[in-house]
Amino acid sequence: MLCVFHHGRVAVRGPSLSWWSGCWASVHPRGWRLPSPLGSPPSLTFCSRGSGKGKNQGPDEPTAAFSLVTVTEIRQYLRAKGVPFHDGYSCLQAPSPFASTVPGPSAVTAKENFSLFIDKTTGGFVCKESLLEGSWRDLQDCLEVMQKEGRQSLGPNVRLEVPESDWELSEWEAELSEARRIWDGAVALPDLPRDVVQSVKAVFGIEKVPEATLGKLSVRYCQASGSLVFPWFGGRDSGLKGLKLLSAKRDGERLNYTAMTLPRAGRYNNLFGLHVLSRKDTALVLTARETDCLAVSCSTGLPCISLPRGVTCLPPVLLPYLEQFKRITLWLGSDLRAWEASKIFARKLNVKRCYLVRPSEQQPCPLEALGAGLHLGKIVKSAMAASHKSIISFRQLRDEVFGELANVEQVSGIKWQRFPDLNKLLKGHRKGELTVFTGSTGSGKTTFISEYALDLCIQGVNTLWGSFEINNVRLAKIMLTQFAMQRLDDQLEKYDEWADKFENLPLYFMTFHGQHSIKSVIDTMQHAVYMYDISHVIIDNLQFMMGQEHFTIDKFSAQDYIVGTFRKFATDNSCHVTLIIHPRKEDDNKELQAASIFGTAKASQEADNVVILQDKKLVSGQGKRYLQVVKNRFDGELGIFPLEFKKDSLTFSPVKGRAKLRKVKEDSDNTPEQPGKSTNAKEKK
Repeated sequence: MLCVFHHGRVAVRGPSLSWWSGCWASVHPRGWRLPSPLGSPPSLTFCSRGSGKGKNQGPDEPTAAFSLVTVTEIRQYLRAKGVPFHDGYSCLQAPSPFASTVPGPSAVTAKENFSLFIDKTTGGFVCKESLLEGSWRDLQDCLEVMQKEGRQSLGPNVRLEVPESDWELSEWEAELSEARRIWDGAVALPDLPRDVVQSVKAVFGIEKVPEATLGKLSVRYCQASGSLVFPWFGGRDSGLKGLKLLSAKRDGERLNYTAMTLPRAGRYNNLFGLHVLSRKDTALVLTARETDCLAVSCSTGLPCISLPRGVTCLPPVLLPYLEQFKRITLWLGSDLRAWEASKIFARKLNVKRCYLVRPSEQQPCPLEALGAGLHLGKIVKSAMAASHKSIISFRQLRDEVFGELANVEQVSGIKWQRFPDLNKLLKGHRKGELTVFTGSTGSGKTTFISEYALDLCIQGVNTLWGSFEINNVRLAKIMLTQFAMQRLDDQLEKYDEWADKFENLPLYFMTFHGQHSIKSVIDTMQHAVYMYDISHVIIDNLQFMMGQEHFTIDKFSAQDYIVGTFRKFATDNSCHVTLIIHPRKEDDNKELQAASIFGTAKASQEADNVVILQDKKLVSGQGKRYLQVVKNRFDGELGIFPLEFKKDSLTFSPVKGRAKLRKVKEDSDNTPEQPGKSTNAKEKK
């Protein structure tokens, strides 16, 4: 049985990244205050202190909206303030200044009383007792206030971020009210008639999961929507915070799951199964789906939880809830994408305690393994360690090589849905690669790349846009038009409908515009990869990063340094970087080549893929655009195919049913020769 899972996603705001909502984009507010009980004025109100300009910043270089801090600096600061702490796997644990009760002198240094978790990578913190979270600067300000005013605690009613609008607060309350209504109307499966329970379990492929497991994990069934209801319990009172509705539809041997969350996916951070675990548990199995969690729980009895967004993202705000476990086994699915996510998530969790279940026919996803009668306990015990030595032999690589040979389609990457001809050349979009894209001025580079990236984003590729040439509002308007496949300026009544759908994409924007240093850009990209598991970064374009920090060297050396930096970032972070570079000035009647890229040959040498947007409208008339792949390190396939720009939707997607390859042959006299094709093809014609 093949299980396919579809999950709604939402782009949320993060530091140094903007969030698109309607026509408005902004950065995270820096101010915060400590409110008194509802109805009374705040007892203490002040703004977070600014960081000022660094000594290496230029006069026009903006300050990053997130603090760049190392774990060494965090430790030194806590020691200077006399705050005891414990060094954990991914977080530092310390007594929380937001606890409702002040611990006694003997309890202050007890590790079990440390409820404040500080992320070692970002400095962001979470208080598990009060559920408050904030940045490293926020925590510093809190400790400074406590020291200045002689307080031992600030209490749990501190608010580090004021709601931006009454509408946002009312939306949150409406979602919570709707979640409670659905939960109250749903029925526990053990309380349903036996024949109904068997029918429901057959629809969702959980026939071998006993009712006792479903009851233990508080799974209910909503008869109105025909969905399984997975609750999210949390907060100080362990009450209902949200839920996930899971629907299933069978298509032959394939079982398709569709999920809807309340609140929206961006605010849904439920680790399903966490509410039944105890503090004494030291081993954990981590799955990507709730149904897999049910399979592991009933078959092995091991502590098991599922991630709220599957293999798409592991939000750092969840790391504190996983600190107690000394061994974490990641069993995220049965395909290559799940395997790649396992390795990425293991870095966040600390590879020293992580073990990975490699997908194979003998080790499918937990639900499929349960249905096939496999021994899930043995599979968990045989999981391989995530950490490895710097030097290994082929014996350690043998299984990885076999996995790539046995899964050619998955290894080739995610396919474009709007550009089938691009799949024939590049085979797919793969993590860890660098793509250099160029085209003449005015040919539509940004418009094409926005659709190229949107196509992947719709399929769940977490995308970060760095648009230095046009502002984010204009870029988002272009992408929204491409997403809707129609102009919305003359039919504004449809705007909210399409904006709501567009908002659910895992799409983020850097707030940079104009010239910026490569260091600030890389720092922001690094932050986004950690916070939102970004797997595709678009930089438009490279020329805007030249001239900021390289006053003493020539522009070609500066460009080589920047290209090398992006190459290293893509490899180290398993993230695909698409880098737009302008070509050097050439005659309009000449075709662009790899050598036409501005600068030295380093850009084309470092790149895994080099793609050129050929524009012949100045020579052959309007509409003569071609996409040419002149370098493909994956399998060497090169070629060229025509594009047709549709002004109404701002898309380059070909018209359905159009013979694209035939068009190239018909215009062979006016189109560049296809790389990889011999001249004999023309002679035969």
